[in-house]
Amino acid sequence: MTTTGTGITGTGITGTGIGIRVAAVGDIEDGEALRVPPETSGHGDAIAVFHDGGAYYALDDICSHGQASLSEGWIEDGEVECPLHSARFCLKSGEPQCMPATLAVRTHRVEVRDDAIWLHPGRTAAEAAE
Repeated sequence: MTTTGTGITGTGITGTGIGIRVAAVGDIEDGEALRVPPETSGHGDAIAVFHDGGAYYALDDICSHGQASLSEGWIEDGEVECPLHSARFCLKSGEPQCMPATLAVRTHRVEVRDDAIWLHPGRTAAEAAE
């Protein structure tokens, strides 16, 4: 079974042409996130992979309002709250949900396959359905 979402960061990372394995299912607790550094993802920025309500999502790790790591934020009800200025972002779309953020953060495709969490850096969450 394959499930898709928009975010994950972690350890035990391996990559292939079919995504980057960032963690095993169960490694990221519900309400937690894993940071994938750019050296690992091959993407220009760090990516945060989130686990919320049984689903996984991935967003660029840096808040669009200030230089803060979203993987260190609070995750609840499909949103992550920036630890610096309390801006909140939708985990599915990356859209800001309140001030002070006004710009969205990029989403990345996440997939659960073979009891592992796979990240597809640079592919949006919307591309998961394609």
